[in-house]
Amino acid sequence: MQTRAAILWEPHTDWSIEDIELDEPKAGEVKVKLAASGLCHSDEHMVTGDMVLDPEIAALLELEQFPVIGGHEGAGEVVAVGPGVTTLQEGDHVVLSFIPACGRCPSCARGRQHLCDLGAVLLAGRQIGDMTARHHSKSGKDLGIMCCTGTFSPNTVVSESTAIKIDDWIPLDKAALVGCGVTTGWGSAVNAADVRPGETVVVIGIGGIGMNAVQGAAMAGARHVVAVDPVDWKREKAGVFGATHTAASIEEATAQVGELTWGANADKVILTTGVATGDLIGPMMGMVTKGGRGVVTAVAPIVQEDVKLNLFDLAMQRKELVGCIFGNANPRRDVPRLLRLYDEGKLKLDELVTTTYTLDEVNKGYQDMRDGKNIRGMIKY
Repeated sequence: MQTRAAILWEPHTDWSIEDIELDEPKAGEVKVKLAASGLCHSDEHMVTGDMVLDPEIAALLELEQFPVIGGHEGAGEVVAVGPGVTTLQEGDHVVLSFIPACGRCPSCARGRQHLCDLGAVLLAGRQIGDMTARHHSKSGKDLGIMCCTGTFSPNTVVSESTAIKIDDWIPLDKAALVGCGVTTGWGSAVNAADVRPGETVVVIGIGGIGMNAVQGAAMAGARHVVAVDPVDWKREKAGVFGATHTAASIEEATAQVGELTWGANADKVILTTGVATGDLIGPMMGMVTKGGRGVVTAVAPIVQEDVKLNLFDLAMQRKELVGCIFGNANPRRDVPRLLRLYDEGKLKLDELVTTTYTLDEVNKGYQDMRDGKNIRGMIKY
């Protein structure tokens, strides 16, 4: 079939909205008609080059990252099913999980679906089953798809391992948010940070991920939730999601946390800035109490190695510094669970979407994100 898509032909360029050809699903795949796609910062990392593989490594692995259809946060309806698919049928409503879950690899078997072995091919942009393409440009060029999903197109073909069936009464545009941002942020607090009732929690950066970390920390029973962001209106909005205090900078938050805890500092600090840089780690861990935990969820440039951190303080105060991807969640369990919380009025999704866009407005949506105008922008089809 013919459809349209936002394509990034190479880093440091705009998304190009073009007609494309989409193949029918092959073995183990489904075709999905999408209702919406979130505008996540991870796609911006492809534009800036932060998430671009070294050319020599890509050549060694025989990977071609570009051109790539963006988008990895979407939900829609299954409209066609390939041979061998057993868990889905036409008409099912699904959320696309940006990390697939095979259910059989060692990580999945240990309850760590966010580390599924199939995630090894996320930046390759090809179909998980045979590493070929179902999306093609008008000239016949094979197109990659971001995180094996490609939600910057109203129609896509994905692996069965990526599509999670949900209740058909959940609004699909809201369900799309759980495919990345909500689960990542909420899980950063609930899973990775393991926030407990009565704790003091700091969230640094309150965009689409950070606001859900605030929401997760509040839901887990934190006594203090300090939301840190330089943008005034985001700090004001944070109270809706459970923030008890706000600060415009890490320095301001450090002083505030010291007062709130009588000098004991925060039990948990979560880094959810647009870009993780090594100079943020030291100040972040400086806010962590003895025996406390710092969580890095924000994506750093793929080649970054330098980190400023006082190792004496880390060891002698028995602090923990941990990484987090997809909220350290099990998407096949957590996506339906979060949507049930939304259905019961306990999880806020409607309030996350600041502005909706058409596919043709994707570049405007990302400019608005850069300008701090959105918590989460969304393309609606």
